[in-house]
Amino acid sequence: MLQIPIIDFSNFASDDETIKQIYQACTEVGFMYLKNFDISQDLIEQVFNTSKHFFNQPLEIKQKSAWSDEFSNQGYVGIERERLNPNKPGDLKEAFNITTQTQQPYIVEFFQACTNLANQILEAFARALELPVDFFANNHNQNHHTLRLLHYPPIQTPLLPEQTRAGEHSDYGSITLLFQHDEISGLEIQTASGDWIKAPAIPGTVVVNTGDLMQRWTNNKFCSTKHRVVIPENTNQSRYSIAFFCHPNDDTQITCLPSCINESPMYPPISAKEYLLTRLQSTY
Repeated sequence: MLQIPIIDFSNFASDDETIKQIYQACTEVGFMYLKNFDISQDLIEQVFNTSKHFFNQPLEIKQKSAWSDEFSNQGYVGIERERLNPNKPGDLKEAFNITTQTQQPYIVEFFQACTNLANQILEAFARALELPVDFFANNHNQNHHTLRLLHYPPIQTPLLPEQTRAGEHSDYGSITLLFQHDEISGLEIQTASGDWIKAPAIPGTVVVNTGDLMQRWTNNKFCSTKHRVVIPENTNQSRYSIAFFCHPNDDTQITCLPSCINESPMYPPISAKEYLLTRLQSTY
């Protein structure tokens, strides 16, 4: 059975073996766990506490900052408001989308820490693909990223057919950082053979996966893997996670990298913003 690799990221800048492991993970699985990365566990815990405080508020308070449209893509998203799989019932989760404009304790510091880590991962990607080390980072330097606080509340109503906490989907941008909390997981990823394997919470790690734009950039060399969050056996438990969606500059043209052309490019060029808007419009 295919396993999601756990990669020590502490020496990524000088260790070619780490780069090989990352390349293998991106081409074979599309997911990896990184350990020994440069974000303190205390800061991560502070953000989880902020998240819990927000989601514990009454719905009428949360709705005052409701998500309004795909152009701003920020604010509160209520339960069943989103369908990550448009063919299935609404997802049993609530979320709060944050951009660089948000000024909250710990959030600003965490957003910057995630940005720094994402740039390090993008540098590793560039080295793995034999590109200039700053190629991807330069195409992400406007910080058009989204931090997403996620809460999967206890199941209190009968499930609709095929309803789940987050429908199967691939992420839209270049890479995603996912911080899982406690032992309550539910995240599953789909292998190339179509099987689903668990991606449990592992203390001291961050889950990293490649998204659609990275797959397009690399002509399918790096895979954007479908994943979902399933209903747990104990439906009375909440699940919390934090996702950092790393997205290229809006005007970046995603065209097949020369080193990734085999016979011909598999995707036409598209701007990063155009692709994101198209995907968001189909989700809400």
